[in-house]
This record gives sequence, C-alpha cells and structure tokens, in this order.
Amino acid sequence: MKIIDRTTAYDGHFKLRVLTMQDGADQLKRERFEPGRAVAALVWDTSKQRYFLTRQYRIGPEADMLELAAGMIDGDEAPEAAVRRELHEELGYDIDRLEQISRIYPSPGTSAEVITVFFAEVSNQSGQGGGLAAENEKIEIVSMSREELHQHEFEDAKTILAVLWARLHHK
Repeated sequence: MKIIDRTTAYDGHFKLRVLTMQDGADQLKRERFEPGRAVAALVWDTSKQRYFLTRQYRIGPEADMLELAAGMIDGDEAPEAAVRRELHEELGYDIDRLEQISRIYPSPGTSAEVITVFFAEVSNQSGQGGGLAAENEKIEIVSMSREELHQHEFEDAKTILAVLWARLHHK
C-alpha cells in the first residue's frame, strides 16, 4: 500500500483526513482521525504510598472515566515536558522520578494518535490540580491503594496498560 493523496475533511479541535491509497491496481479511500500526540502517567506518591488517577467526563463513552492523568503534547514539546505540565495541571504534583512504560497507538486502524505512557513517582503536591478552567476541565483527583488499583476494572486502554505494568514492575 502506498498513500497517493491526503485531503483534510475537517480541521477543528481535531483533524480528520481522507487518505487515498494505491494497492496494486486498486485505489482505496480511508478516513483517519488525527488527534495529535499525547502523554499519560500512572502516578505513585512515595510519601503517601498511594496511586493518583483522574475522573472526568469523556466524549467517547459519554460518561465519566477513571483513568491516568493525561493530556496533549503542545507543538514540538518533548513528551517528558508535557507529562510534567499535565501532572501539575491535573493533580497538582511535581515529578520526582519519571520512567517511560510504552509508546502506543491506541486505535491504529482508524487513528494516528500516539500516546507515551509513563510511571511517575511524586512526593510534593505543590498545586491544587483539577485541570484548567480555560480548557473547561473539571477533574476529580482519585487516590487508590495498591490493592484497590490492582482490583479495579478499568475501561480505558492506556490505564489498563499502566496497571498491568505496575502489577509486574511496581509490587
């Protein structure tokens, strides 16, 4: 397969492109959702011995979701800088230690989204968190013990990945 044409079908908060692909003698058109690059982190407070996650309304499932703190990378910002900014905005924490878990395509059949998932150790909550009013964020900070985290049934893919990683690496 070779992409021979790209057009923009929608250019709003996110982008939707139409790709024309050549497959031998056949041409195929496919839509591709392009939300951009994102970061997410499973946060462990070393002093409180608790994990911190977020609960907020998500448009995909049209419901509140319990998930990792996460956000979009701005322009040429490095993923490490973006995750530090997002954790402070959403949880109010400064990062002591950061470890990359994985870089994932959550839905490669339809989306160009890439998420870099981290494990972050924190000990100092220097802000209140809760998100930015300018971005209409209304984020609830949720604290969980190790046992609660391991027993909870999450629905969000990046969160499931990080929790499975924690079961193997952060006992």
